[in-house]
Order: sequence, then structure tokens, then C-alpha cells
Amino acid sequence: MQQLSLIRRIRFIAIASISTCILLLWLAIAPVLSNSEPSLSDTFEQVWQTVNEDFYDPDFNGVNWADIKDEYQLLANQVRSQAELAQVINQMLSELQTSHTRFYTSEEPAYYQLLGIFSPLSPELQQEIEDYLPDGKPQYSGIGIFTKQQGDDLFVSGVLEGSPAAEAGLLVGDRLLSVEGQPFHPINSFLGKAEQPVELLVQRSLDDQIELIVTPQLLDGTGMFLDAMRASVQVIEQGDKQIGYVHIWSYAGEQVHNQLKHELFSGQLKDVDSFVLDLRDGWGGASATYLNLYNPNNLSFTGTMRDQTSFTSNSAWSKPVVMLVNEGSRSGKELLAYGFRKHGIGPVVGSKTAGAVVGGRPYVMDDGSVLYLAVVDVHVDDNQRIEGVGVEPDIEVPFVVEYAQGTDPQKERAIEVALETVNQQ
Repeated sequence: MQQLSLIRRIRFIAIASISTCILLLWLAIAPVLSNSEPSLSDTFEQVWQTVNEDFYDPDFNGVNWADIKDEYQLLANQVRSQAELAQVINQMLSELQTSHTRFYTSEEPAYYQLLGIFSPLSPELQQEIEDYLPDGKPQYSGIGIFTKQQGDDLFVSGVLEGSPAAEAGLLVGDRLLSVEGQPFHPINSFLGKAEQPVELLVQRSLDDQIELIVTPQLLDGTGMFLDAMRASVQVIEQGDKQIGYVHIWSYAGEQVHNQLKHELFSGQLKDVDSFVLDLRDGWGGASATYLNLYNPNNLSFTGTMRDQTSFTSNSAWSKPVVMLVNEGSRSGKELLAYGFRKHGIGPVVGSKTAGAVVGGRPYVMDDGSVLYLAVVDVHVDDNQRIEGVGVEPDIEVPFVVEYAQGTDPQKERAIEVALETVNQQ
């Protein structure tokens, strides 16, 4: 019996010793574990520091950036979610009064779209962000729209051609009310619902609410805008003339410009008499060299094969072209609008562009959020700056989005102008 009692005491001491070691080990590593995930204050600090080191202007556009930190740190310390932090950070960034400078979270379509635009250009960015993305890809379950906030109301300002929203009959000007009876959210309303029909309630006019059935899809930021561009191509019959139309939502990447050249020289628009280049809304990314497509010194050559079939190729588009812009035309798109006006390439129709022409790049924060930051200032013709100024159209056409019921006076006027330019030849 004494031997059994001794064995029990030895076991108890051993278990107690092991428990004590585990407790001591936990106490030692707990601070490390608790800090392994970045806190909201960590993200705030990382954003501020990135701006402090890499913002293109060392004078921060006349803002005392150190004082700004002290002011907004107080607000950041009170937030309880990433969404609340994003509001504080974007309010802080707005003090710089510079485009291409915004904080994005995974609860925004623009987060995936921005990463879809930049990640193919940067293997480093792809590696940094893949752990934070579904299947490592910049994709989200959505319906393919752009929206405009007007007070407390949210309106559809753009519908991607060929998107679930377009197929469901959603129109520009529709006020978004609810999805499946819950308030509309561009990400959460469709989370996990790809390929599943959902009920969308919209207000089309002040007196008219409509229920639509829309089936979200997984939208990939790397290809969704190129798909929409292809789907947007139209040939519009105007009497005995044909007017082409194409909408470029994002001009980032050489593949977009190559697709435009394909449509003009061998695709659906090869026989049109004039065409409308719609650069409204979306993202920029266009290179000023793309203006060479409209070089009046076009070189045309014809090749003939043995069976006498022939083909003709052009180095440039020599027929009339009309550009369509609005306040959502930004960055590289504005450079093209500036060049169109300067060189008299063709009429520019619509409304003044965004005035957002600096060079930006994305930075991945430790929590997976993204800071898009202006890192390069841009001037044209040596001393002119479009940032904060924009490009005025040759023909101003107002467009009120709210309850527009799908009408598009800017596009209609651009088509009219395209026909006029043909008839004047």
C-alpha cells in the first residue's frame, strides 16, 4: 500500500510539473501569438508610414503629415472593425488632395479589380497577396456594376456588358434597395452565392420598384474588363452608314489595346465608317503611345496569296473617331483625351474628366488590405498638369444618373457626332 501511495505521489508531481511547464511556455509565447495578427492600430501605422516614405511629394501637398497622424490616430484608436478603420484612413488620405491614393479592403469590388490589374504585371505583388485571396486569385462573387452614392441612396452608374447585371436587365439609374430582403452590399450580398439566383429589389423611378432575378458569377479582376469590352462592341446602322462602338472600362495592359486594334482592322468594326471610343468610368492605365493608332500617316498594304485571295492591313485607323468621356474617365484615359484635343484626332464628347493623372502603385498591408498610393507626379508637354484639372470635352453633354432608366444621352450624342463627321467628308 505504501508503494502504491508513493507511485501516485510521483505521478501527481510529474503531471503538475508538466502542467507548470505548459503554463510557463504559454505565458512566454502568448505575447508573440497575440501579436502575430496585425491589429487595427498596426495597419493604421503601416499606412501612415508607407505614405510618409513613398508619397511622390516630399512636402505632402502642403500638409503637415506628422500632425495629420496625431489627429487621426485618436480616431483610429476608437474603431472596432476594419470597415471603420478604412473610413478613418481614407479620411486621412483625403487630406493629401491627390488621386490614386486610397485604402481598400476585401469588402470592396475595387480591391479585387485593382489587384487584378496590377498583379499580372508584378510577380512580387502576386506572391504578397495570394494568401489573402480566394484560391489565390483576385476574384469575387458579384454582378458586374459600378455604383454612385447620392446622399443615403446608392444608384447604378455603370453596367458591364455581358455581366450578370446586364443579363438580368439592371439599368443605369436604378436605385439599389435590397438583395434577398437585406440591404445591398457589393460584396456581402453575393458572398457564396455564385451561380445561385438571388432576388434584387431596385427602384427604377420615383414611383416604380422592380424585382429582378440576378445570378452572380465569380468575377476575376484580371479578365472581367476585357470580357466586358469584347461584349460591348456594336455596329449601329445610321441610314447607309455604319457607326462602330466599343467601351473600354479598363485600359490597363497591352492586351486591351491589341483587342481594340483587332476589332478595328479585322474584327467586327473593320467595315464601319466611323466609331465611338467610350472611355467613361472604370480604370485608367492607357499609354500615351496608344495615340499612334490614329496617326494620319497611315501605311496600308495588301497581300495576295497564290489562289488570288487577298487581305489588306493598315498601320493606323484613318477613318473618323469620336471619344466619349465623363467624370469617371481617369488617369491614362485622360492622357488620351488630352492628346485627342491637342492633335485634333477627333471630337471629344461628354463631360469633364476626373483630373486624376499621377502614377500610383498598390502596397499590400500586413492584414491583406491594400494601399493604393500616388508615387509619381505627371506633367504633359513639359509643364502642364492634368491632376486636379481634368480635360474638357469639345461637346458638353450633361448626364444625370439618378433614375435615368437606362437612357444614355452622352452615347447618343457621340453617335450623332460620329455620323456628322462621316457626312462632312
